[in-house]
Amino acid sequence: MMCEFVSSAVDLKHRSSCIQCSKVCGFILLLVFITASYMLSSERKTLLFALYPLEEDLSEDALRDVVRSIAAKVRFRARRVPDVSELIRLEEHMFSVVPQHFLPEVKNPCWFEELRGNVSTDPYGSNLFGRSFRQIQLIFEQLSGSFRQRLTRHDGKLQRLRCLPYFYIIGQPKCGTTDLYERLRLHPDVRLTLPKEPHWWTRKRLGIIRSGERPHTRFPLDHYLDLFDPVAFQVLQSLLGNSSSSIITGEASASTMWDNNGWLYLHGNSTGAEPPWLVQDFIGALQPEARFIAVLRDPVERLYSDYLYFGTSNKSALDFHQKVCESLRMFEGCLRDAGLRACVYNGTLNHAMSVRLQVGLYVVFLLDWLSVFSRDQLLVLRLEDHASNPALSMNRIFRFLRLGALSDHRQRQISKRPASNTRRASDRDLGPMRPVTRELLTVFYSPFNQKLAEVLRDETFTWDTHITSRLREPVDHS
Repeated sequence: MMCEFVSSAVDLKHRSSCIQCSKVCGFILLLVFITASYMLSSERKTLLFALYPLEEDLSEDALRDVVRSIAAKVRFRARRVPDVSELIRLEEHMFSVVPQHFLPEVKNPCWFEELRGNVSTDPYGSNLFGRSFRQIQLIFEQLSGSFRQRLTRHDGKLQRLRCLPYFYIIGQPKCGTTDLYERLRLHPDVRLTLPKEPHWWTRKRLGIIRSGERPHTRFPLDHYLDLFDPVAFQVLQSLLGNSSSSIITGEASASTMWDNNGWLYLHGNSTGAEPPWLVQDFIGALQPEARFIAVLRDPVERLYSDYLYFGTSNKSALDFHQKVCESLRMFEGCLRDAGLRACVYNGTLNHAMSVRLQVGLYVVFLLDWLSVFSRDQLLVLRLEDHASNPALSMNRIFRFLRLGALSDHRQRQISKRPASNTRRASDRDLGPMRPVTRELLTVFYSPFNQKLAEVLRDETFTWDTHITSRLREPVDHS
């Protein structure tokens, strides 16, 4: 059996009892998932998976049928991009804070904001990032002491310089974003936020502190902008010295590319099965010239790395296999009644799946980003290429960000830096995933990888996937 739950060393009677118990537990979990789906949906049509019978077939052939069924249902459809007026209606404060045009003599998107109220009070005292991160609190305490020195006066009014990121490292998790972040920090013209991943656009803007939780207090845009005050001060010094500034800032929230799970909480469930507004719609309306970097990895390997990194206890190749089987069945059940985008962005389904299958469906997210931004605003890299030749990939990034030339010493310092956030020794000891698990995932991701390679015009993004002829079926790429 493909998803066997007990060792063959256990006697038959005890094994039968355990299997029956597992099925009962599974049935209870499915009922909980159904209830959650109904709570988040006002119409039955948004219940995005079918209930499987207790005596479902868990054989290898049955699970191969599941991934074949998924491949047969894959359809890539263009999305409707909302008008800016719709976005302003939803986030009026955001658009009242950020101007339509930024300072022309500054490379980074910055502007002067009129300061109102009592300037003697601590401007960072109520910042929710400071309350959540001790490291940020310490930075804010230092900035607070020099706050008045960072103010200018124009037409009798006090102003402070505000900045947004020039670029975003948008994804994906377990694809080398930490390593890229650490190397970029070594460039003399680059300033990156602490923390590395504010997760403001995808989560904290909606009041979601940790993925999967319900919203609490929403982090205002002003609190997010405070994270860029250190670079704003440096830019201001250049302006006061009557010189232009080439300094740029960025952030590296690996959720930005894919995580729209919180849209139902903010926008309600009366708009249909898929989100009518995505994170990139808001960024695009505020920063139409922004630049983005995505690092991708063989999605099969990414999923296993994700499981090893975020899993808590009882991690094993067998446990991973079982979770993959369960999640594939849930995803296939969703596709029976809904479109691909509706399933990929369905937060209830994503939180119910025990492994994050949807994160590796890169092309779905990429196509949606390309519905807002031009192709030359997105740099898409493979982790495999970055790991094998970091000097080459970093030079590509520097050119993409329009950064100046570096000295040979600084280039060596950046390219020779040891890799960051590599797999823990305890996780390496668990060994590789099972061959049958790899086979199922390879078939599952194949149509998405093929479409990704087509969009990027680069066959290496198929990750040299080998699909046996008995498993392949035609896929509609329209």
